Amino acid sequence: MGEQDAHSSTLFEHRMAGVLLHPTALADQHGILGKNARQFIDFIAQSGLSVWQTLPVGPTHSDLSPYQSLSAHAGNPWFIDLSELVPLELLSEQELVQMSDGERGRLLRLAANRFFRGEGLLHRESYDRFCQEQSRWLEDFALFCAIREHQGGLSWPDWPRALRDRAPDAISAFEQDHQTIVREIRFEQFLFHHQWQALKSYANARGVRLFGDIPIFVAYDSADVWANRHLFKLDESGAPTVVAGVPPDYFSPDGQHWGNPLYNWDAMAADGFAWWLERLDSQRHLFDLIRIDHFRGLEAYWEIPAATPEPRFGYWVPGPGRAFLETCFQRFPDLPLIAENLGIISDEVEQLRHAFQLPGMAVIQFAFDGNSDNPHLLHRHEQRGIVYTGTHDNDTTLGWYQSLDESTRGYVNSYLSTDGHDMPWPMIEAACRSASWLAMIPMQDFLGLDSSARFNTPGTTSGNWLWRLDLSLCTTELVCRIRQLLERNERSLSGVVII
Repeated sequence: MGEQDAHSSTLFEHRMAGVLLHPTALADQHGILGKNARQFIDFIAQSGLSVWQTLPVGPTHSDLSPYQSLSAHAGNPWFIDLSELVPLELLSEQELVQMSDGERGRLLRLAANRFFRGEGLLHRESYDRFCQEQSRWLEDFALFCAIREHQGGLSWPDWPRALRDRAPDAISAFEQDHQTIVREIRFEQFLFHHQWQALKSYANARGVRLFGDIPIFVAYDSADVWANRHLFKLDESGAPTVVAGVPPDYFSPDGQHWGNPLYNWDAMAADGFAWWLERLDSQRHLFDLIRIDHFRGLEAYWEIPAATPEPRFGYWVPGPGRAFLETCFQRFPDLPLIAENLGIISDEVEQLRHAFQLPGMAVIQFAFDGNSDNPHLLHRHEQRGIVYTGTHDNDTTLGWYQSLDESTRGYVNSYLSTDGHDMPWPMIEAACRSASWLAMIPMQDFLGLDSSARFNTPGTTSGNWLWRLDLSLCTTELVCRIRQLLERNERSLSGVVII
């Protein structure tokens, strides 16, 4: 397959709009992937929106960032909606009513015990099939989580050496002695995927596509690195020799030290990028659209020596580029891939993106630096692209606007033909007027919220990913306002061909 026809999906032929919201914003005491998520999908469809961008949905560390997950494949068990287990007869209504804080884990274990005793309405054959189909990652993940829990939450480099280094006898003995917890972790993943697929079917039936995100790098403390040390740049003890980050940019004037281990791309290429193909396959089953976060790392990535961890000591290293993407599209010809091309983007990065016809991103908040060639200005947007008012890493549009100096605010007002009184709606309107195929709006912008509703601040490790959506704010008035906006910009769900 040639590069020019590698990504010829008809998906990009219809003007659409969507909402950006991480599912944790919908969490309540019982979970996420049930009534609350369905209600949000109903709001999306009724508004004429047709895409829900969720960001990554994997299990997180204590900082709650979905971009530093314990697994590139697993789902976050805290998404599981316990109330959905009542009609399956794995939990009772009374048990939910009497549930106190901190008891989710106990109730999930209770449901697992009942399932493995043959109780409830979920079929054992479905579980066995899931375990078999996902065995390439599920076995390592279940063991990793069980050992990590047994070690009091320690990261895998701090485990006893035999477990750290996956000595066969030690692994076999641990699995034999901890069969119950390993089985419960597998069951949690089965429940997550069962509920996620039900939610995806619910969304797709209403014309709503799910839009996921693949962080290009994985967390050091993850099942992926522990089980595949040869695929990463690590020393004999498993410590990274170099780590990922970025040089100074808009988000961080000093650059960012992410700390993720970097891939041994030569080792990955030697087996045909099998680990990556498995990762993409997992995400294809979860999402209708997939964004590669930090796409520029496929062309060249910022490598920071572990011994001198300041980002300024980093340097660019060539990535796997065309050979990698050719392999991906040979395996998955209809891969619905989107490139996150924000930050320091070279001509070579854009050439790679265009060679495979991958949609890129424009963020209107980035448009007002005074440069006439700024690619985020509305008149410079690509038709085969995605426009955002802001992303999960930006302040809300209202918060951003309120923080501008007087001169820049005047420029924004002039460019958008507004006096700013109804911000962020002039920005939302501008995104919908864009030539770009897809307009994405953070939910906080639809609600007109200020900086107090900001979801994430890059370079910080606390206070992020905590904002929650009050579903009562998804009013009929808001639905009508969004639908009218989309209809006059030919982005409404009505008339869209669902593929």
